[in-house]
Formats: sequence, C-alpha cells, structure tokens
Amino acid sequence: MISSVRGPVLSALGTTVVIEVGGVGLAVQVTPATALSSRIGTETRLSTTLIVREDSLTLYGFPSADELAVFELLVGVTGVGPKSALGVLAVLTPNQIATAVNAEDDAVFRKVSGIGPKTAKLIVLSLIGKVAVTATPAAPGRPGVATATVGASVQAALIGLGWSERVAAQAVDEILVGSTAEFDVEEAGVAAVLRLALAKLGPAQHAGTANAAERRS
Repeated sequence: MISSVRGPVLSALGTTVVIEVGGVGLAVQVTPATALSSRIGTETRLSTTLIVREDSLTLYGFPSADELAVFELLVGVTGVGPKSALGVLAVLTPNQIATAVNAEDDAVFRKVSGIGPKTAKLIVLSLIGKVAVTATPAAPGRPGVATATVGASVQAALIGLGWSERVAAQAVDEILVGSTAEFDVEEAGVAAVLRLALAKLGPAQHAGTANAAERRS
C-alpha cells in the first residue's frame, strides 16, 4: 500500500498531479483544488490510497489525512466509486460533509455530479457516527472549495471552446493566484472569470485554435 508520496511536482492538469518520487513520475488523481494549488517544481506531499481494479492501478491523493479518511469512507458506500468520492471532496470539505451527515441532510450530496437521490441517502446513513466536525484550519494558500469549483468550471468551458487543457489550466491558475480583495473569484462567478480568461488568452490566439480545430474536422 502506498500511504503517501512526496516530491517535486512535474505537472498538474485537471485532476491529475504527477509527482517525482525516486526518479519515477507517479500520476495521482486529486481534486481540482489540489491540482490548482500545485506548482510545478515545488515539492509537495500527499496522503494517498491505491485503488486496485482488474484492469488498473490508480493512486488517489489528498493534502490532508482528514480528506483521505473521508474518501475511504465514501468509497465504502454502495454505489459510490472512487471518481464519485473524489467528486464529493471536490465540492465539499470534510467538515461540510460531517455537518451534512450529522444533520442527516442528503440534499448537499445530490448537488454533486454523479450522485443521485438514493446514493445521497446511502452516504448519510453509512457515514452517521463515523465523521465529526473538527476545528482544523484550511491549509494556507490553498484555494477555497468554491473558488476551485469556479476554476474547474471555467477550465472546462475553455477546453470546450477549443483551448488545450494545458493552456486553459494555466490561464485559470493565473487568475486564481492573482485574485485580490478587489476581485473575489467566488463572488464574481464563472461568467466573470471566463471573461477574464478569454481576455487574457486573447481573441487572436483563440481564433487560431478554432481555425485549426475546424481544419481537422
């Protein structure tokens, strides 16, 4: 079992971070918030769990032990696979999950893509008594959950418009890192951040990308 990895970040795109460990690049599946907070060349440490399937070995990583613990609880719920569990943690913090479970509120889980009403109820029933609200502060410099969700939505929109995943991720990352009190990403929302990203990338570049895509079709 690989319980943790530590090393310099080789790449961070979407929900995959590649970390060099002993000269080997390990691809780790993470939440958009973790990917957005990872800096290429900077050393990082993630608590991990290896999910073994007949046709794959997939490593999932988290910056805190609390997130890993909740992830492992979620994948133990009937109908919740690793991707769905990661999706829950992409939208909700461990404290938010614990609060919802303790209040027997399955509505928050139904808002997560891929989680239906029955599965949401099963999550609550399965996790009652297993999760607790803590006073652990968020890691410094890490984007908030809502901020990361906005960033992930904007990145997906840019890719849909024809930009490559690398270019879209870089543009979103620069906006999130450069956000200030005068421009709150969470308050601005997806539309405003998307406009900023398009302005940063420039119409000429986008036109070229679109034309190239048109020629390939």
